[in-house]
Amino acid sequence: MRSKLFIPGARRDLFAKALAGEADALSLDLEDSVPAESKADARMAVSEFIGSEAATSAAKAIIVRTNGPDTPWFEGDVQAVARSGLALLNLPKIESAEQLLATVQLLERAEAANNVPAPIRLLVNIETPKALANAAVIAAAHPRVAGLQVGLGDLFEPLGIDRGDPANVHAVLFAVRMAAAQAGVFVLDGAFPDIADADGFTEEARRARRLGYLGKSCIHPSQVALANAAFAATEAELAQARRIVEAAQVARREGRGAFVVDGRMVDLPFLKSAQALLAGNR
Repeated sequence: MRSKLFIPGARRDLFAKALAGEADALSLDLEDSVPAESKADARMAVSEFIGSEAATSAAKAIIVRTNGPDTPWFEGDVQAVARSGLALLNLPKIESAEQLLATVQLLERAEAANNVPAPIRLLVNIETPKALANAAVIAAAHPRVAGLQVGLGDLFEPLGIDRGDPANVHAVLFAVRMAAAQAGVFVLDGAFPDIADADGFTEEARRARRLGYLGKSCIHPSQVALANAAFAATEAELAQARRIVEAAQVARREGRGAFVVDGRMVDLPFLKSAQALLAGNR
């Protein structure tokens, strides 16, 4: 998952274009990019898109970022988007294991109501001081947690922390990377706000790559190629992706949704990531 492109949930006109683009994953956003008066429409649009043939047949991981758990939209978001075809549910503003576990209970009810056959896994944002302090506990709180994602904008801006200082960025990236490693989950870098600053984006992405991050979020299609280049796969990574795709074919014939490759459990998010990795390196 070298690149994850944010798409405003209310912008139905962008969905097909994003599917045809070069991003490894699409993150349909119901939070910051959607004003309050458009929340209901965005939720419906995203729910329909997840179940569409175009989305389910694409070699891209489909992710949805909900509104925060302390908002009036959160429960409805989870109920609407917990559908087959959703690779990851992206949770903002999670600050404790208790919040995470409450979300899992809500998600379980939504999956049962929507007849989702396999558990949907979670991508949890670390974007507040409390979340950063509790990152390892949050990551290990439940097996559904697949990964952590850094949110430097939300973390730095309210505190007046200079993002232009590499030491500040490295400190957070390293702390979240260690928290993810302790729990055995992956970690993704967050968005870079200056669309015109390609050098700044690339520098930040390469720093994350050196720390073992899988990829970086993009807020504009122009950033996708930069992320893909910064997180270009090695030959060893490509070989593992081929093994995952081959194992998935065997598992599908045997009626299994999850399987083991190189001693590691693999399910939908990793399969789609492997497919996208191979598709981008043909």
